[in-house]
Amino acid sequence: MSDFAGMEDLLQDFLTEAKDLLSDVDNKLVDLERSPDDRGMLNDIFRGFHTIKGGAGFLNATELVTLCHLTESLFDKLRNGELVVTAEIMDVILSATAGVRDMFNQLEQGTQPQAADPALLSALRAVQSDKKASASAAAPAPVAARASAPPAGQGNEPDWERLHAAVAGAPAPSPAAASTPASTAVVPAAPNADTIIQNALGRRATDRPGSTAPAGRRDTERQRDTSIRVDTTRLDQVLNLSGEIGLTKNRLNALRSDILNGSNDSETLHALDLAVSQLDLLVSDLQNAVMKTRMQPIGRLFQKYPRIARDLARSLGKDVELVLAGEETEIDKTMIEDLSDPIIHLIRNAVDHGVEEAGERRAAGKPDKSEVHLEARQEGDHIVILVSDDGHGMNADKLRAKAVERGLISDEEANTMDERQSFNLIFLPGFSLAAKVSDVSGRGVGMDVVRTNIQKLNGSIDIRSQQGKGTTFIISLPLTLAILPVLLVRLGEQPFAVPLSMVREILPIDPAEVKEVGGRATMVVRGEVLPILPLTSLLGWGQERTPEYGVLMQMAEMSFILAIDSFAGREDAVIKSLDDFRPKGVAGVTTLSNGQIVLILDMKELLGAAGEQRGVPRAMLVKPKPAAKPKLENATA
Repeated sequence: MSDFAGMEDLLQDFLTEAKDLLSDVDNKLVDLERSPDDRGMLNDIFRGFHTIKGGAGFLNATELVTLCHLTESLFDKLRNGELVVTAEIMDVILSATAGVRDMFNQLEQGTQPQAADPALLSALRAVQSDKKASASAAAPAPVAARASAPPAGQGNEPDWERLHAAVAGAPAPSPAAASTPASTAVVPAAPNADTIIQNALGRRATDRPGSTAPAGRRDTERQRDTSIRVDTTRLDQVLNLSGEIGLTKNRLNALRSDILNGSNDSETLHALDLAVSQLDLLVSDLQNAVMKTRMQPIGRLFQKYPRIARDLARSLGKDVELVLAGEETEIDKTMIEDLSDPIIHLIRNAVDHGVEEAGERRAAGKPDKSEVHLEARQEGDHIVILVSDDGHGMNADKLRAKAVERGLISDEEANTMDERQSFNLIFLPGFSLAAKVSDVSGRGVGMDVVRTNIQKLNGSIDIRSQQGKGTTFIISLPLTLAILPVLLVRLGEQPFAVPLSMVREILPIDPAEVKEVGGRATMVVRGEVLPILPLTSLLGWGQERTPEYGVLMQMAEMSFILAIDSFAGREDAVIKSLDDFRPKGVAGVTTLSNGQIVLILDMKELLGAAGEQRGVPRAMLVKPKPAAKPKLENATA
């Protein structure tokens, strides 16, 4: 039975608010490390932790209160000038916030949090007990030096090797080991990437809410994932529009009664036309207002990343600042969770691979501190997210050579690739330029996961890179997943919908331009040889007529021409999922304005089932013209 029986709603409210407060505290701590004299920021951090402690006390979460109180006391000493902010003290503080986040996870399971790690509590007490120590350690040291034993003559200082081990999650060394000379001391392992991400998010990057969590936790997480915060002004707008629609409905009912009673004069019909037009406008406004209630500022997603970037950079001995922009940009709530992991992978690769070591940056005339930028903005009906660094950039020749070396592409394929195609090789499963596998990267799975997850959101990802200048990843996503712009195509009289985001252009299929290459039908479009894939063959239908039109489609690095009979136009489809029964190759259904139900095709699944670029012979597309009928001489004879 839950320890919070009868308090579930209160617990959920506390966790929702406390997690936002803790994320805000984490971000301010990263900023504080860069501006240690900012008393206003320290006061904000102190108030955030104090609020969390107060809520925990109301829930009788004693161990959480204890950890918060110790950390709050440290903040109090820092803001009063009794201690000085150092990198080592910041490591201990961030370890404490990770402990608080872990206790939140225990609360989500309906159980009181267990006591924090004794090593962490000892570290919090140690850094508060010696003012001289923090002052003497004010200058941050490199990672390796930071973990070494303290020099002789500093016996009163906190044991930074033991504190760093506690932060890293490694066993603290024995007193004998701590007293060994610096040259022979064993350096504790820095936090690995999974630990860093788990400390910042409360879960590993590979975890999925509700999938691997204990049974008692899944229902809570599902409830949290389906909840949403809505500005009351938006709800007021929905309420006002609902009232206007109600008035218009009454007007239509009155006009209907008049018409049924024989009032068919022009004035009545004109009033009916006005009422219908008014209803059309109100319903459109209501639809837009409801869609906006699904939109959330992307800053709620971005606020997780400064700490991750800071901890990863520190574990690698680099000085990296994550710069955020466009945090007020709004995105569909359902996308936020699915975007979390791809952005983590991109930031992790930027910190590990993208930016150089300090010595290499100095040799290239760059400042020691590197910058990774995370930006969001709205462009038309899409959201664009950019992750860029000022590192060494990508070398297209090296990428092609590495892909050939790993057997991912052939020499012939490598010779035909342009720069853009070469950059996209990093998305291939198993591709990596890392000389050795580390806990941060090098296994060749991260970027493949990034592209797969982005494609699941009907989005795309592109790369821009310049050697010596840096690399930018550009993610483009639809504003919402609830409405999907589609192109309606026809086979005979049967319409189908394909995502408009995949459509590059529409072109006629001229039988004279169809060539057979390698046993399959192709067309040359602006110098590019593209396979022609009839929609009938993808669906397993019989070919009854020669396709007249083609849709040039782009999926990742694959381009092809989808052969169809005709078009039915463009439409913004409201997607209805098929939960109980979903045929292969069907993403969902939508209803047209005339009431007709149309299947929305999952092109990736259809291509996979059909063997991707297998194509069809030219003879299946270009049927011979029927022989001319012989003229009948003297037909009247």
